[in-house]
Amino acid sequence: MPKCHSSPGGLLLKEKLLEIKSAFMVYFKEREAEINGSLLAVLAGENLLFLGPPGTAKTQLAKNICQSIEGGNFFNYLLTSFSTPEELFGPLSLKALEEDEFRRKIDGCLPTAHIALLDEIFKASSAILNSLLTILNEHKYHNGRELVDVPLLSVFGASNEFPDENESLEALYDRFLFRYRLAYIQDEENFRNLLFRSPEEFEPATSLRVSEIYGLRARAKYLPVDPDVEIIVTELRKSLQLHEIEISDRRWKKVIQVLKVAACSSGCPAVDRTMVLLLQHMLWNLPEERETIRKTVFEFAISGGISTEKLRQEAEDLQAAVSIALKSELPVKILCDSCGEEFRLRQEIETHHISHPNHSYTLKTEGPSRIYPYDNLVKEIDSLQEAAGKTSTLSQTQKEVFEKELKNLADRVERVKYRLEAERELLKNLMDANIWLSTLDRNEALLLHDTRSLELSELDDLISKSRSMLRIQSRQARPEPQPEIQPAKGAGKKEMEQISVSDSGSSVNSFMKGIGSRFKLR
Repeated sequence: MPKCHSSPGGLLLKEKLLEIKSAFMVYFKEREAEINGSLLAVLAGENLLFLGPPGTAKTQLAKNICQSIEGGNFFNYLLTSFSTPEELFGPLSLKALEEDEFRRKIDGCLPTAHIALLDEIFKASSAILNSLLTILNEHKYHNGRELVDVPLLSVFGASNEFPDENESLEALYDRFLFRYRLAYIQDEENFRNLLFRSPEEFEPATSLRVSEIYGLRARAKYLPVDPDVEIIVTELRKSLQLHEIEISDRRWKKVIQVLKVAACSSGCPAVDRTMVLLLQHMLWNLPEERETIRKTVFEFAISGGISTEKLRQEAEDLQAAVSIALKSELPVKILCDSCGEEFRLRQEIETHHISHPNHSYTLKTEGPSRIYPYDNLVKEIDSLQEAAGKTSTLSQTQKEVFEKELKNLADRVERVKYRLEAERELLKNLMDANIWLSTLDRNEALLLHDTRSLELSELDDLISKSRSMLRIQSRQARPEPQPEIQPAKGAGKKEMEQISVSDSGSSVNSFMKGIGSRFKLR
């Protein structure tokens, strides 16, 4: 199998890309994610769309990306509703017309470009649209009776506004796999650097040969995908469907190939789960979906989508059940003063109150009785139970059931906690190897990881409180010993063995099985 971390001659491909990225980030302020996406789109042969106001360096970024391609031809055009095919594809060939052939002179036009920027792309006329769709999707152009191979590595589309609901424009929009929403520079220091310190002209640090790019794509096809990435992508698709966000099968297929190119160009032997973070820029259809998709992608990429929120809900539900069970038996018999009905269980009073909210009650005790409205009655019951020390009115069988449920929950929390502790350094190392993650993405991923660890500690407190209510001796859950995770020797040959963990409703059983072809359990 071809290796993914070398390029023919000169610097390693990864080193070249890092140099190019570094030069772009010095020149283009607050555009790290867009720079990463632009370069990766070119390497993967996909198209990229910039949505945003004018004056956000969209044209300049695309033009300079092309300058980083050795011998690359750049084509740039501002489309209007009156643009004609001649403006993009070239004028008609008079010589061909003399021979009764319809053919264009395409030299210097879109069909001969390596990188193209089409500004205001959604204003393309219907006369342009069909040829444009073929070029974007198949990299082919019908020049008369001849089918021409277009050398396009990537088309950058730019628009100040989102396309209207139009079937033709939706087909055009779907051809752009990468999507970014641009804004003006926010940081004051970056703004000052832009105005007063940045050089007038961009100078590429180094250049990529077209042959290197095609070689990378060929090698990436054979790159394996870690098993945990397969699980994450499958579960991510289900989660987005619950949010009514539908992604076509064709788009998912393209996405996986992009992740392979990202991993291969980073010098990684497999697609690991840090590559999944890149999906935030490839899955949204509407701008308002961006935040939901970003949040969901991060949740699934960190610990395979283990939901601490679900575990918290279970802990809170169990604590509520314990509380209700303990307070079920009344300390004294209670009579409804309005209808004379007698109650022995708290739930009976609650049900009665729902049906008869205006009824009042008396305690069946010796001596004179006092009449209580419902709210006052509840306070009196709590006071009597506390005074009597009746923190537990459960049978031994009931107590054992709750104790077993608490133990099971505590064991699951402890296993998830162990996984988070064991994976943090591994996660950081994987992100350091991934050259396509922005600094913001790295920091957010680690923050989410640490937040989950904190949430699990809070769950321990909830479980301890429930045990205390049942007068069960609090004890630290002790999961079965787990093997240490270490980088595998001979990476790419063995997978991590599956760690069996009972965690209902999640993919914990299979998570961390992968880190695919590079790590094993020792």
